[in-house]
Amino acid sequence: MRGRTHKYGAVKTVLDGITFDSKAEASRYAELRFMEKAGAITALKLQPVFPIVIGGKKVCAYRADFSYRAAGVEVVEDVKGFETPVFRLKKKLVEASYPGTTIAVVKS
Repeated sequence: MRGRTHKYGAVKTVLDGITFDSKAEASRYAELRFMEKAGAITALKLQPVFPIVIGGKKVCAYRADFSYRAAGVEVVEDVKGFETPVFRLKKKLVEASYPGTTIAVVKS
């Protein structure tokens, strides 16, 4: 029996003992770790979660690929081959619910 394939063709990749959903995500992690070691960024986090609460009720949660601080600004990143309609909606919800937060999309 063959392992399940990702519906978008992504290949799970292990780097530094961490399993990433795609080679592109693992590659971006390697770049960010290099930048962190060089002092260009700080506070690198993997898979930060942003709960979306509207009117006191939890609607959903958005899990980004990475967040970090660069030049005193918090940066949230998601590595994508393309943007799905669900991603675009959650991006808008996060940016509306967390003023000052912008999600940068890193194309793979």
